[in-house]
Amino acid sequence: MRCCVERSFEEIETANWETRLIFPPVLYFRFEAGRMKRELQGNYVTMSTTVLRKELPILTLVTLLTVVLLADLDLSRFDAAVLLLVFGGLMAWTIYQGTRRKTDTLATEVESETAGHQMPIKRAAFWIAAGLLTLIASSRLLVWGAVEIARIVGVGDMIIGLTIVAVGTSLPELASSVIAARRGEHDIALGNVLGSNLFNTLAVVGIAGSIHPFAVAPETLSRDMVVMGALTVSLFLIGFGLRGRQGRINRFGGAALLLVYAGYTAWLISSVS
Repeated sequence: MRCCVERSFEEIETANWETRLIFPPVLYFRFEAGRMKRELQGNYVTMSTTVLRKELPILTLVTLLTVVLLADLDLSRFDAAVLLLVFGGLMAWTIYQGTRRKTDTLATEVESETAGHQMPIKRAAFWIAAGLLTLIASSRLLVWGAVEIARIVGVGDMIIGLTIVAVGTSLPELASSVIAARRGEHDIALGNVLGSNLFNTLAVVGIAGSIHPFAVAPETLSRDMVVMGALTVSLFLIGFGLRGRQGRINRFGGAALLLVYAGYTAWLISSVS
């Protein structure tokens, strides 16, 4: 009995049923509880205080700023310049905050993973250029296909942009967030989503508006911006958690967010049917 008690938890986990039978019940149950806790840690995404204090408030303020700028149902070059200036300020602030940190967990992890896979500078430049060309070509094909679908089906470009184009351009973010969540890098998974929303709202809309100002449909404010703002606020509620516990997005919360998106998509489809 004593030799069994002195075994490590890893040894007990791989032991046969006879060893588990003679292992003291109290210690065994404690071990099982710890093992189940470790397994369950991969079933939710925790929200750190940094996300609650910085990224989410910034995203909320940017959303409100966009609503104010689009209140006249027109995106002028002045509005686009304001968005780009805010984006530039956020990038400068982010770089400044990053340089103040002595250690960078993500950079350390990337260096450790690529230590034995060094690539010559010429080959790296070639793959960067090839990737950029492929990205530009695929983006053009995506827009062309979306416009053709809108013309054939008879729906507006806004609906196609909110559904097909939005899903197609978000697939890389989805893949990276899933990989980060499975590795336990919860801040990266959330930061990827929040950063993408900030970039799309400030940089993408700003660049498009500076090149060619355009009118904004009324339902963009009354429907789409309201839904986006409500979802942003819901992340606040999820992040603060209940009973003082750290906020987390578990499978139930993730399923609820998916249902909201499905309902929103159904709302878009019903509005044109």
